[in-house]
This record gives sequence, structure tokens and C-alpha cells, in this order.
Amino acid sequence: MAPVAISPEPVPITKRDGHALEDLSDAIDDVNVLKAALHKNLDGKDIYDASEFDQHKDKSQFRQYENACDRVKSFYREQHLKQTVAYNLKARNDFRSKVRAHMTIWEAIEKLNTLIDESDPDTSLSQIEHLVQSAEAIRRDGKPRWMQLTGLIHDLGKLLYFFDAQGQWDVVGDTFPVGIAYDERIIYGRDSFKNNEDYGHPIYDTEFGIYSPGCGMDNVMISWGHDEYLYHVVKSQSTLPDEALAMIRYHSFYPWHKEGAYRELMDDHDEKMLKAVQAFNPYDLYSKSDEVPSVEKLKPYYLELIDEFFPTKVLRW
Repeated sequence: MAPVAISPEPVPITKRDGHALEDLSDAIDDVNVLKAALHKNLDGKDIYDASEFDQHKDKSQFRQYENACDRVKSFYREQHLKQTVAYNLKARNDFRSKVRAHMTIWEAIEKLNTLIDESDPDTSLSQIEHLVQSAEAIRRDGKPRWMQLTGLIHDLGKLLYFFDAQGQWDVVGDTFPVGIAYDERIIYGRDSFKNNEDYGHPIYDTEFGIYSPGCGMDNVMISWGHDEYLYHVVKSQSTLPDEALAMIRYHSFYPWHKEGAYRELMDDHDEKMLKAVQAFNPYDLYSKSDEVPSVEKLKPYYLELIDEFFPTKVLRW
């Protein structure tokens, strides 16, 4: 039997208010969620087939920013002030400079869930319940196993809040490119960035900024947060396909996958990735109203799924 890597004790996580993060994240979701072959599974279901689990759910009202609570509006004011090119360059350098913890995927899920559960558990679903809800909705619709796993792990980057984050503004919320003019289709519009140091910059605040037409999203800095963090953790430590990585990296990039902004930066590869992200989106948004799953009953299935796509078992976070 081949030797198995032994994980050192996880790096201690600074005690922070996990419920405050989840409370804000849920409030942001309230304006995101509606208020009112590689791609085929064994039974022939394609990832691009329309979602079925949500067919009878009320979809009469979409993201309503102006009616959002003050907490959400305050959050986006801070995010749009502080997500600068300089900060994003530093965040990526910090990511590469150290390992914050050594954990398996399931240990990471439980760690995040434990932190959230330190506070009042009755105000919202726990993080692990939302993750399993998303995965189960994808599973019920017969989508591929890798997509089910993507649903299970897509929010694990929120662990960043307990490592390097400066607040909540660099963990959750809608994402957008930096180093290019802020688009009106970003939540609260271009004017919400007026106090950002990059607003009006002679290079950053231009049509293409530091990029070029058709450069490809792989070459674009997306505002740092849980999506971007998990994407960088997973892409070199799993066998998940490009579509899964795109679902993780771009699931909060609403200006792009929902509003049609920044399409001029896309290359041919991104056309396919955009469709994958749009196919994933309903399972993130609409599954929260589903019945709360039994995590313990489902755990053996998902542990097997994790092992299938994470050969190294213990990941560097």
C-alpha cells in the first residue's frame, strides 16, 4: 500500500464572528436570489440542460438592489471603496506566499460549519446545509458527478474570512474585474466607485484598462473574495474540469454571467465557460428554499465523490 500523506495539525484559525459573515452573506443572497462526454451524465443529462428542480418555484422578481437592507448597501459601499488594483495584487501575492492550513475537503466543510454554528443556529441554514442542498439539487437533476461536487464545495472559499481577510468586503458579494473601467451593470452602478482610488485613473479607468480585447478571462483580475480564493486552491489540487473551475471562480460574477458586461474581454474558451456558469447558477440560487438535507446520511456518498476528484486528499489552503 502506498504511503499516505499525514496532515499536520490545521493552522489555528483566528476566532471571528462567523455568524456575522453568514448573516451578511445571506442578506446579499436575498438580493441575488429571486424574491417572489464531459458534460453528460450516464443517463444522458447534459450540464446545459435546463434545471428541473426549480420549475415550480416563484421566479417573478429578480435581484432588487434598491430594496436591499442597509447592511447590504453598507457592505457594497465598503467593497467598492477598497477593491483596488493594489489590493488585488497584494491579495494574490499573499495567497502564494504561505499555506494557511492543511485540510481535506470535508474537514474544510466542517471547519466552516463549526465557525458559523458558534452563534445562533436558528436564524438561517448552516453553511454545510446550503452546500449539500446545492449538490443534491444538481444530483436530482441527473447532472454529472463532478458538477455535484462543485455544488458541494463552491462556497468553501469563505474560509478566507478566518485566515487573511481584512473584513467581509473581500470575502463575499458580487465580483467584478479590477484594472478596467467600472461598468454600470455592477451592483449599484459605476458611481458607487467614486471614492475608489482607481476611479478616474488614466489607465485603470479606461475602456480596456490594463487588458486588451479578447485577452480571455484567465488573464483578468476578478475582485478578490471567496470565489477567487477557492478557484486558486482547487485548480492545481483536483482533477475537476475547466467547467467546474469556472463555476467556482465566476459564480458571483453577476455583471458578466447575468448582465452581459465585460464580454469584450472574452476569448473562445470563455464562451463555453460562460454557458457552464449560467447552467450552475440556478442550483446556487434556488436550492436554499429546498428541504434541509440529512448531512450525516449523505456524507458517505460525498466523501466518495471528493476522493474521486481530489487525489491528494489533504489540500493546502
